[in-house]
Amino acid sequence: MRKIIETKNISFSYKDECGEISGIPALSDISVSIDAGEYVAVLGHNGSGKSTFAKLLNLILIANSGTLIIDGKQINPKEDITDDEIFDVRKKVGMVFQNPDNQIVATIVEEDVAFGPENLGIEPLEIRKRVDEALDCVGMREYLHHSTHGLSGGQKQRIAIAGVIAMKPKCIIFDESTAMLDPLGRKEVMKTIERLNREENITIIHITHYMEEAAKADRVIIINDGHVFMDSTPKEIFSHVKELSDVGLESPQATQILHRLSELGYDVPRNCIDPDECVDIICKLMEQKRNKNVQT
Repeated sequence: MRKIIETKNISFSYKDECGEISGIPALSDISVSIDAGEYVAVLGHNGSGKSTFAKLLNLILIANSGTLIIDGKQINPKEDITDDEIFDVRKKVGMVFQNPDNQIVATIVEEDVAFGPENLGIEPLEIRKRVDEALDCVGMREYLHHSTHGLSGGQKQRIAIAGVIAMKPKCIIFDESTAMLDPLGRKEVMKTIERLNREENITIIHITHYMEEAAKADRVIIINDGHVFMDSTPKEIFSHVKELSDVGLESPQATQILHRLSELGYDVPRNCIDPDECVDIICKLMEQKRNKNVQT
């Protein structure tokens, strides 16, 4: 499988008010690789370094040491990184931020979605096509001529996503893009994220603190205190209930319920992450108990 992103021993420290590198690194010796078309969730408690990691991949921040490889092109932070290199990376790796109001730049929906392609120097006819396709992709075509300021939080976030899609990146990073949304808005955005990955084969890196969202990914990376703490499938990651608790994280509610039942002596799987599957397991347990009571 072709790799879209690789980091080799990446480290990063923020600077203090005097411009000096602080003593405690935000990230230390991070080495991960992400395949093209993969859907990866990144978790970590507040201050763990997960958003810093996302910004390094998009060159919003530049690593102090290590190597970053984007779609086969190596970027060495020890050398001066040119504006052309940054521009090239951001064409391939788009980013959607937490607050859509910080990303929306125009007052009309179609103008906002067209902003990115225009800055890439795309021809007008191609921009028109990309805008329509991007809005179709996020289910917002009917809002083409609407004011961006009159949209709900979830709708604004989908417009922000459309603006990134219109630039045709190979990978999109969602940096806690559902954090400021209500449950309906989160559901809308999550459907869009899943569709982009499953139908458009866009590589997704989803930084989130919602365990149920992370459970939908192909793979989960947990960053703790600037280091990779775990890296595996959601079922494997979330089966480690105690270990996650020790670093300030929780498993999805379905996993927690079955973990507790297992501790009470019931023969149930500990790696269930799907609510519907959890319901089926509990219903079967109840049926077995009823049958046992009838027999006795």
